[in-house]
Amino acid sequence: MRHTNRVLVTGGAGFLGSHLCQRLLKIGKEVVCLDNFYTGTKENIRALSNNPHFEVIRHDICQPLSVEVDAIYHLACPASPVFYQRDPIQTTKISVLGALNVLDLARRLKVPVLFTSTSEVYGDPLVHPQREDYWGHVNCNGPRACYDEGKRCAETLFMDYHRQHQVDIRIARIFNTYGPQMNLNDGRVVSNFIVQALQNTPLTIYGNGEQSRSFCYVDDTISGLMKLMAKPHCHQPVNIGNPIEKTMKEIAQIIIAATGSHSTISYHPLPTDDPKQRCPDISRAKAELNWEPVVDLKEGLQKTIAYFQKKIHQLNVVSV
Repeated sequence: MRHTNRVLVTGGAGFLGSHLCQRLLKIGKEVVCLDNFYTGTKENIRALSNNPHFEVIRHDICQPLSVEVDAIYHLACPASPVFYQRDPIQTTKISVLGALNVLDLARRLKVPVLFTSTSEVYGDPLVHPQREDYWGHVNCNGPRACYDEGKRCAETLFMDYHRQHQVDIRIARIFNTYGPQMNLNDGRVVSNFIVQALQNTPLTIYGNGEQSRSFCYVDDTISGLMKLMAKPHCHQPVNIGNPIEKTMKEIAQIIIAATGSHSTISYHPLPTDDPKQRCPDISRAKAELNWEPVVDLKEGLQKTIAYFQKKIHQLNVVSV
């Protein structure tokens, strides 16, 4: 594998992307952060802006791009239901056209390209936990399909560019990552619950609260992505997530206790096609990458809660 000094991160101002940019800079890489700031924010990368090895390009990934780099991490896509359902046609275009554009670039430059796919490719799974050889149970006509099917199509394109054009691809299927730099209003479970708990408002649970998720702290997810990129000839999808499951009720109670909140729990109807269970089988990641999560939920939540406390305090100061 060629030495990779200059790295492109699409979606680099987003939650995961900004953490990845920071980690790459820390190990001495030059980083080109590409983002159109639809869900990413300048605040996420403000601390990196004075680093002479960090460059920001404002660009819509649906348009062809030209930049000279040695490796590509392709993260650009709205990842929370609030954002990806806001403009579902655009979400599908981002997944499909974005994949085509980065794959064409990787093909021209002859560089490795990693795609951050998602556990959503498994849909509402009939197999538990989910292994990479499971094809999924996805409603292609539902309100989540723009994201689920968009990511599935992007995976197809990555595999076909590898088979047809020998592009050096990686595919990471990410499961429920949380941590600092999440959006306050992104609609995902951990951020929703923490913000509600800190404001002593009811925590919103959809359904009866028995549906489960597995939560992976952002530092672990980034380590998994970087190990996958560094692994030669690893062209099959790899699950990156934490195999320890929690129900919605459990995670709500944990966050209420961790924040010292007086919040109660409010139950609402389950959204269409919301998965009942979501948990990765990480056997492939362990075997191929020697990777598994090391940050436990308590530690990860403490760091995330501290971030949101600071964020809410800043907003309150500004509003006053």
